[in-house]
Amino acid sequence: MPQRRLRAVFMRGGTSKALVLHRADLPDNQTEWAEIFLAAMGSPDPNGRQLDGMGGGVSSLSKVCVIGPPSRPDADVDYTFAQVSVGSRSVDYSANCGNMSSAIGPFALDERLVPVPDGAEATVRIHNTNTSKIIVSRFAVEDGLAAVEGDLVLDGVAGIGSPIRLNFEDPGGARTGRLLPTGNAADRLVIPGFADVEVSMVDAANPCVFVIASAVGAAGTELPQGLEDNAELLDRLEAIRRHASVAMGLAPNLEEAGKIPGVPKVALVAAPVPAATLTGRILASGDMDILVRMISIGQPHRAVPLTGALCLAAACRVPGSVPHRLLAEAARAGAVRIGHPSGVVLVDAEVEMDGNAAHIRHATVFRTARRLFQGEVFYRAREPVRQAAE
Repeated sequence: MPQRRLRAVFMRGGTSKALVLHRADLPDNQTEWAEIFLAAMGSPDPNGRQLDGMGGGVSSLSKVCVIGPPSRPDADVDYTFAQVSVGSRSVDYSANCGNMSSAIGPFALDERLVPVPDGAEATVRIHNTNTSKIIVSRFAVEDGLAAVEGDLVLDGVAGIGSPIRLNFEDPGGARTGRLLPTGNAADRLVIPGFADVEVSMVDAANPCVFVIASAVGAAGTELPQGLEDNAELLDRLEAIRRHASVAMGLAPNLEEAGKIPGVPKVALVAAPVPAATLTGRILASGDMDILVRMISIGQPHRAVPLTGALCLAAACRVPGSVPHRLLAEAARAGAVRIGHPSGVVLVDAEVEMDGNAAHIRHATVFRTARRLFQGEVFYRAREPVRQAAE
């Protein structure tokens, strides 16, 4: 059978990379997309390397973004994110990717899905269909294209680039409808086979469950390989994730929670202490306000997923939450410096409290993005596969 081909752009967005596709080039029926995405990315791969496709063997490099005309009047484009599993035949549409969100505005401008602005800055309103939320992307324009050169340093990415400001508008309740899905700043999960554990379950940009690292026998300073080598810890974190999924109303039971591995993301958090990065640089405790190690699709992240960072910043603003307790008093206002395995990311979030109810007005972060190549991706057709629930 001859290979099939599809117009595609390969882009870096923040600390992730993805195939970026036009909605018009895909089947009208979205259930047919998974077969294409898996084949194009080289999944499933029992060797975990995706050598027969565009994927890079880890969750941050196994992604697809689909861009098309807006389906609501307050947006310029629609953006659907697909997390492609490396080792299994599944595609997850249950959450957004904040890092790849930074690539959507520049893609839309360069592909002329939005008009070239009169001035030196473009503003693109992005409707993320996974969460039904609006993201406002602002970035510099040079010669009618998204600017690439700039002076923004992004930990985890070599070199410098042109800053892209992302405002996530009203990001609370992206999947559950509430910033605090259980109505509580903190809850205790009862998990058979493990000791009970206190967590904070927060839904901003993406649902996350936060647990103090020491509560599960971790330090919070581990690098990704150290976490990956600790199978017992990963099993416990997966159990926490599944129980949190049920408690947050994302899944009706633990079995169904196992079928949507992308949410909630599970994060180990700790108070600032000196911590090594993947480059060998040592972050001082004064360089950060909180430490995080985040797991997604069962894999430790080499940085922090942007939506996870946004959710953590929101959690830091909720009195009584696990992250809020770890912050020094002076760090409970202003942008939050989040230490992660690749360095530090600065995120701002504005949360309003009305009694025990919490509402997040917006969250802001800066990223960089770059078009890496454009052309056609080749893939081989396979039989239909299971999709994770949207």
